[in-house]
Amino acid sequence: MGSETGAGKNYLYNNQDFDLSIDVFSQVSSKLLDDDGRPKRTGTAWTASAHIITAVIGAGVLSLARATAQLGWIAGPVVMFMFSFITYYTSTLLAACYRSGDPVNGKRNYTYMDAVRSNLGGFEVKICGWVQYLNLFGVAIGYTIASSISMMWVVLMAQTQSNCFHASGGKDPCHMNSNPYMIAFGIVEIFCSQIPDFNQLWWLSINVAAVTIGLGIGIAKDTLKAPPSESKTMKKATLLSVGVTTFFYMLCGCTGYAAFGDLSPGNLLTGFGFYNPFWLLDIANAAIVIHLVGAYQVYCQPLFAFVEKTASEKFPDSKFTTKDIKISIPGFRPYNLNLFRLVWRTCFVMITTLISMLLPFFNDIVRLLGALGFWPLTVYFPVETYISQKKMPKWSTTWLCLQVLSIACLDITIAAAAGSIAGIVLDLKSYTSFST
Repeated sequence: MGSETGAGKNYLYNNQDFDLSIDVFSQVSSKLLDDDGRPKRTGTAWTASAHIITAVIGAGVLSLARATAQLGWIAGPVVMFMFSFITYYTSTLLAACYRSGDPVNGKRNYTYMDAVRSNLGGFEVKICGWVQYLNLFGVAIGYTIASSISMMWVVLMAQTQSNCFHASGGKDPCHMNSNPYMIAFGIVEIFCSQIPDFNQLWWLSINVAAVTIGLGIGIAKDTLKAPPSESKTMKKATLLSVGVTTFFYMLCGCTGYAAFGDLSPGNLLTGFGFYNPFWLLDIANAAIVIHLVGAYQVYCQPLFAFVEKTASEKFPDSKFTTKDIKISIPGFRPYNLNLFRLVWRTCFVMITTLISMLLPFFNDIVRLLGALGFWPLTVYFPVETYISQKKMPKWSTTWLCLQVLSIACLDITIAAAAGSIAGIVLDLKSYTSFST
């Protein structure tokens, strides 16, 4: 009996210790996890603002001087401010849809498409997805063109500080073939696309931290801590980031126009706007190339993941899509080679490189990408999602105002896209593909 009693006490004590350890573990886990079981979110309005600013300010700023020159001193700044305000306003509408139902405890919508699915659903979710992925595809083309132009400039400056320019008395005889540079950029991207967890590398985080957040606060997951509610934090972050980027855009556009007037180049660093100091231009263009190498991959990661996930779901028994081949690398952990990933990502980079070689028109491509992505991603879906979230009655004052805004932005998008396409057509008339 004594031994049994002792054993019973030991069993009881062990159970108590076990229960206590469970309680302690649960308390520790609750501190490390959020209400949805995911790691505790630590983001703030400041970190979100930094990510958005990093994402939004890209190679497109190089063409702002030319855009301002075309509009003039009054219309140029007014248009930039107007579109900045529209972007801020529609972003706050989208931020309000982060949670369905209750803004504090409602179901989280982790991505842009989740918000659209929860509030609109059906066919519009598919349209939203296609627009986002086509936009990413277009961005990859734009980055290939921009990087090749910057690489050409660095090489051009190495040729005795642009002798071809100075020998002509200030004219522009420096015509170089961009195809080799696009191919070189494509080869680098093929290699980078096979690096596992590329978007989590520390140096990439410094280079283009969370670039995808900038897609209309779209594809990337929201990692903001709560309280306060994520929508309130995101609204503050949007106001700060849009304010900073607007100031930066105004600065680039207006100072460039002030410096070069109506002759402002389409690309401020490579459009023969200025040439001294040469070393400064070389550093700037080299920095752009380094930035775009990483940005290309970050923007394409959601598209890569979508295609690979779809393929694995449709062909779960195919070794080509699901099997990883372990390759031993001395001094490193084995590399998992997936044949489908190798073929698909290589083909994707080759296609974007080929299209870039066929349409190497930086200014018109940038304008077209901006036009095609502006209305659907920045205006239409945020407006319609917000209307559905708030169960806004048709023909109410707010509903009418939002619809007028959406239609007006659609008209502007159509006009801008038409102008960009016309510019590309004119460029094609004087361009021979794959010419030396």
